[in-house]
Amino acid sequence: MMAPHSEVENEENIVRLPAPEKPRMSESPPRLIIIGAGSRGNAYARALGEATNGICAAVVEPIAYKRQALGRAYIWGDDGQPADGQEFEDWQDFVAWEEARRAKQAAGKEVPEGVDGAFICVQDELHKSVILGLEKLNIHIMCEKPLATNLSDCIDIYKSLLPLDSSKAPGRLFSVGHVLRYSPHNMLLRKLLLEDKVIGDILSVNHTEPVGWWHFAHSYVRGNWRKESTSAPSLLTKSCHDIDVLLWLLSSPPPNSSLPRHLPSNVSSLGARQFFSKHRKPAAAKSATNCLSCPHEPDCMFSAKKIYVGNDLRGLGSGNTGWPVKIVVPDIEDYLATSGRTAGEEAILKELAADYDANTPADEISKKNWFGRCVWESDNDVCDDQVVTMTWDNDDNASAGDGRGPKIAQFHMVSFTAKI
Repeated sequence: MMAPHSEVENEENIVRLPAPEKPRMSESPPRLIIIGAGSRGNAYARALGEATNGICAAVVEPIAYKRQALGRAYIWGDDGQPADGQEFEDWQDFVAWEEARRAKQAAGKEVPEGVDGAFICVQDELHKSVILGLEKLNIHIMCEKPLATNLSDCIDIYKSLLPLDSSKAPGRLFSVGHVLRYSPHNMLLRKLLLEDKVIGDILSVNHTEPVGWWHFAHSYVRGNWRKESTSAPSLLTKSCHDIDVLLWLLSSPPPNSSLPRHLPSNVSSLGARQFFSKHRKPAAAKSATNCLSCPHEPDCMFSAKKIYVGNDLRGLGSGNTGWPVKIVVPDIEDYLATSGRTAGEEAILKELAADYDANTPADEISKKNWFGRCVWESDNDVCDDQVVTMTWDNDDNASAGDGRGPKIAQFHMVSFTAKI
């Protein structure tokens, strides 16, 4: 059963908080390169134009269609062509181009403008190599969350960003995309809790991340983040921003405070892959491993055909051509524009029909997504249900009302919800 809290009868009646004021426009707009033209890369490129006067100057993306689609939308326009330095297949190509550009500029030659910063929106396990590769360019960096998939990589990244002279502050900006800190709701919540003290000291917090049953099936059973060995634990890939916002609310002092952070004294966690495993496979599915050949498909809520082609969720039948449909067929809009709805459905179904068997090499299975695979026959191994408990001891310097007394926070990442 899906969690009941997830249902909203009429979203049109929801009163939404106003967005924060736009930042003051820069007299010298920064030029940014997008490294990774997936959903996040496109989101940042769009935000550059809608919320700032920053310039989306270039894109790095190995998949030609994605690279060109972002470029047409945000860089060279629908009718234009990429100029020198506006598109690259690989981030290393960009680094080589930028180093050559700087050498020519130093020699007094006329060159295109460079970039001031980069949005890193590649797969999580690639973050370290890209950040370290860009280090020599000394540009500003915004890296998508999570920063890396293990502690060792995080430490290497941190060391690479330190100034050579430890007495000097870093001369460039580096940030991680924990965007929950910047939502109007959370910004107001933090002000009410830490500055206005509307409820006094916080003693206990319960926070739930409702992943959503079909979102979890898409991303963490069939998609990029289904295996720890090729990505990271689901708590890190899905919910590091939840842990971050809890620490932001409960550990970070209010603005203009000289107090240090009040960090948890104990952190514990329990989780498991409880639902998406073979022992729960319906008997009616028999030996099928793919939705398109499964006798149980018409009655299965996890049917890939329903999720990506159907009308009820965000399938093509609902009129949606964005996520998650575009993840299955990146050029779905071109199919619809040139050949119509039927051709679009056929393109999706062709991708969903892809499957593997016992003779398929393990590395071939792990290196791609299998969006038509039975959710009980996938190679997923990440937790679909996990709880984190954090406790704080009393700060020796605590005083009444400063929020530095004992408290507890419980976080629950759960995949079995209707709400996303």
